[in-house]
Amino acid sequence: MGLRLKQHDRSDGVVLADVGGTNVRFAVLRGGTLGPIEHMIVADYGHFADALAAFMTRQGAGNARRRAVFGVAGAVEGERCRLTNNPWTVDAEELRKRFGFTEVRIINDFEAIAWSLPRFSGDDLRAIGGQERKADAPMVVIGPGTGLGVAAYVPDPRGAFVVRSEGGHTTLPAQSSDEDEILRKLRERFGHVSAERALSGPGLENLYQAIASRQSASAPIRTAPEILLAAETGNCPASRAALDVFCALLGTVAGNFALSFGARGGVFIAGGIAPRMRDYLPQSLFRARFEAKGRMRPYVEKIPVFLIVHDDPAFVGLQSLAF
Repeated sequence: MGLRLKQHDRSDGVVLADVGGTNVRFAVLRGGTLGPIEHMIVADYGHFADALAAFMTRQGAGNARRRAVFGVAGAVEGERCRLTNNPWTVDAEELRKRFGFTEVRIINDFEAIAWSLPRFSGDDLRAIGGQERKADAPMVVIGPGTGLGVAAYVPDPRGAFVVRSEGGHTTLPAQSSDEDEILRKLRERFGHVSAERALSGPGLENLYQAIASRQSASAPIRTAPEILLAAETGNCPASRAALDVFCALLGTVAGNFALSFGARGGVFIAGGIAPRMRDYLPQSLFRARFEAKGRMRPYVEKIPVFLIVHDDPAFVGLQSLAF
């Protein structure tokens, strides 16, 4: 299923939010101009409405804001989303009653990023192989962060639309005996091993733990940022191996979605993890694994991949959806 744009009065004040598993970001759009984006930590608030109330209070009650568009990291059912990687629930009816909004739209956060794809400039992107984008072809965004988001933007003569998905929960594939062993260890912990179990911040930690457990010397417990730092400085072989496997698996999964959506308009990497490896990812096995599709190699090797380096890419799409 997809979502098409509809038109609204640009004079409306619109509250926008990008609600992730770890962070939530708010801004107000008025007259086509986006105000400052405020970053907040999810764990500081018991409920989404509490975080929104704190933001609205700081904005001041004098400026009426009649509408809201929220991108949320989870599956949206009707007008409600229970987030996948934090305890919050975002409920449109509750928010209309509490804040007096005339309209609240709740969409998946990667729908919002998908709407932004045609609007990125060269400064927002870093190319990782492939050829020129094919005009009027689908584009896919995949993003490892607290979870793993996937969505597609599809041009159409009747009006472009976005296909939302829960692609991050598809089964993770392995392409080598080492990866088979890592997945075996992850299956012992989780049963089903989704792509998100490896291709996310917690997923990088899962990979590190699985790899460290195979080494004779004990490795310290590390968070995802610590693994990235240790890998890039060369101080920890297990961290370096985990990052290498992460990049390779990301290439495989991104190539799968490129084929699934026929994404000759490009594949875009978003999320909180990939921009931190903007120098490492292009030198890794990512591109080789992206193209390793057997008889379909000639098809996927032409598809360009871009790392999104825009600071708040969801807000580009949220602005489009607001009108």
